[in-house]
Amino acid sequence: MATQIETLPGSAGVGAGRRPRRSKATDTDRRHRRGVARWFVLAAAIIVAVLMMIPFVIMVLNAFKSPADYSTNGPLSIPQELYTDGLVNFWERVNFPEKLLNSVWISSFVAIFAVVVSLLSAYALGVGRIKGRMSIVTLFLLANMLPQEVLVYPLFQMAQKVGLSNNQWSIILIFTVIQAAFGTYLLSSVLGTFPKALLEASALDGAGKWRTLWSVVFPVVRPTMSVLVIFFFIWTWNEFFIPLVMLTTNATQTIPVALASLQGDRMMDAPTTNAGALVSMIPAIIFFIMFQRTLTRGITAGAVK
Repeated sequence: MATQIETLPGSAGVGAGRRPRRSKATDTDRRHRRGVARWFVLAAAIIVAVLMMIPFVIMVLNAFKSPADYSTNGPLSIPQELYTDGLVNFWERVNFPEKLLNSVWISSFVAIFAVVVSLLSAYALGVGRIKGRMSIVTLFLLANMLPQEVLVYPLFQMAQKVGLSNNQWSIILIFTVIQAAFGTYLLSSVLGTFPKALLEASALDGAGKWRTLWSVVFPVVRPTMSVLVIFFFIWTWNEFFIPLVMLTTNATQTIPVALASLQGDRMMDAPTTNAGALVSMIPAIIFFIMFQRTLTRGITAGAVK
């Protein structure tokens, strides 16, 4: 005879699977604390942004200030009149279109070559699982930490021996290796956690190493490679020391080296120098704005599966 067991109100069976309800006051307090924390983070971000913009504002003020106004009122004053001769002087003295073409050409080739070399090296290290993988990755990381002052003399001697003295291809080859060291370290870390199921499925379909690289691995790491292209372009654009040593004539020099030529031993035309710095920043800013969405997508790729 079946026995019906009635569960009394308040017994363990009634509320066994139920979660205790949180009070509305508790939820409100938590939302309030999160809101206050967000305002503090926003205020800190605004303060940091303002501090970072101060040097740029000072540069813009001095770029449109006459030398007499700069000498009389100092670098922090507002220009008394709109002075544009500094921009004209910089444009004509350094032949800015030529230097712009050199910088764009060198930075573009370095960015493309370094990313390709990084992908091939990281594919062998991260997916190929060659022996001594961690030692090689560590070596790449240590090589990326070497200061340029240590490398410049042997690089200069090697460029002379192979006939690349005062040649822009020497800069392209040097920075391709330097940037690829960092790119290999980053991509090999990413490919070290690559899903083995995709590689096994590709092998079952009869795909070889190259087919697996371009059809399986490349689409996955393409956002990261886009970020590396942007970083390598901007980093190479801002390089100064090695191009200063390797490129000895005006026809081959880049924009940062041309800016340094405006300063003399005992005298410096501050308005012209600031005008040159302002003009030199514009191409890099335009490049960054053009690829800002690519950079954002590349950084956030993989955050949501």
